Amino acid sequence: MLPDKDGPGEGGGVQDGTRSEDPSVTLFREYLRVKTVHPQPDYDAALRFLERMAEELSLPMKKVEVCPGRVVAIMTWAGTRPELKSVVLNSHTDVVPVYEEHWKYEPFSAVKDTEGNIYGRGAQDMKCVTIQYIEAVRRLKVAGKRFPRTVHLTFVPDEEVGGHQGMETFVKHPEFQKLNIGFALDEGLANPTDVFTVFYGEKNPWWITVSCPGSPGHGSRFVENTAAEKLRRVINSFLEFREKEKHRLNTNECFTLGDVTTVNMTMVKGGVAYNVVPAEMDVSFDLRIPPTVDLQEFEEQIKAWCKDAGEGVTYKFAQKHMDQNLTSTEESDPWWSAFDSTCKAMNMTLQKEIFPAATDSRFMRELGLPAIGFSPMNRTPILLHDHNEYLNERVFLKGIQVYERLVPALASVPPLSGDE
Repeated sequence: MLPDKDGPGEGGGVQDGTRSEDPSVTLFREYLRVKTVHPQPDYDAALRFLERMAEELSLPMKKVEVCPGRVVAIMTWAGTRPELKSVVLNSHTDVVPVYEEHWKYEPFSAVKDTEGNIYGRGAQDMKCVTIQYIEAVRRLKVAGKRFPRTVHLTFVPDEEVGGHQGMETFVKHPEFQKLNIGFALDEGLANPTDVFTVFYGEKNPWWITVSCPGSPGHGSRFVENTAAEKLRRVINSFLEFREKEKHRLNTNECFTLGDVTTVNMTMVKGGVAYNVVPAEMDVSFDLRIPPTVDLQEFEEQIKAWCKDAGEGVTYKFAQKHMDQNLTSTEESDPWWSAFDSTCKAMNMTLQKEIFPAATDSRFMRELGLPAIGFSPMNRTPILLHDHNEYLNERVFLKGIQVYERLVPALASVPPLSGDE
């Protein structure tokens, strides 16, 4: 049985018996205990928590049901010039499932160990950022600050299952248009070095299933033209390409994971009995394609692999994103300039990359809105979706300070063309 949140030396508000826990850390741990885990996320509990936060911040909170049972919450801090385009601080409320037997502690107890590492599903992805937004705004409001541009904090469901009933639907909703967005911040990744990673674009996720029909028969015979033979050729084509991309990544020092296409075989289906040669077999792949790849040419390559595998082999997409928009990171861009100069003033070193997976940012970029993926977590191993996901409290608290500087800088970007 895993230790619970109140195990000896692990939980509670005291770390060493003399120093009380920072209230922001306590709040973070409380939010980690809200079980918004798939396949049945407790979104109602998350909304109650957010409503309490809005009340504490004296901010109005609007709830927009974009699909049945799927609510986007919006807290709004009005600017002194509300006609200007706004700044959005976006985070998602859901988290991925856990294999509890592989965790050191119960994954929804938010245990803090003696090193100050806070364990919990969502510690990095991305409940930390949610609370950092909230606490940064709290501190700025307490200090009596106001800025020209309105700041919206958006809390979105279902990002971890593709965003189809979350941000993808929300961006088409009239309430999204009312936000009048000029710039958005969303999630990024941890970085194990001193550097902070910043993402200005994303790979396109393609989830594809290839179906291979073949001749059925008895398991004791050499049946010709089987589904399995075709399946093997398909698998070989995809995995040979995978090895080539892996080689490109490993032999080019300038490349990161965001610069190559990743391919992973994730599901195989077929067969009804040991002694029956199946009439059809399916194989599914998860592909993540950089914005530098010609997507039409790449699909032609998939068609060729299927044709070479044998007669009747077809494919279909469960997900196929085609957006290749990138957010400007040129010094001449006022949004990037505000972000970059603020980070430099804090002696932060930024590393610009293409995000290797997918976030809700892609739905905003598809509309032409600039969006940066950023989670202020350096000196931290990348543990999103992994066992024993954790974030150190010092890193978490430093992140609040980062947003305390970023929010004013972004919300004070001077009026731009098309702003009014």
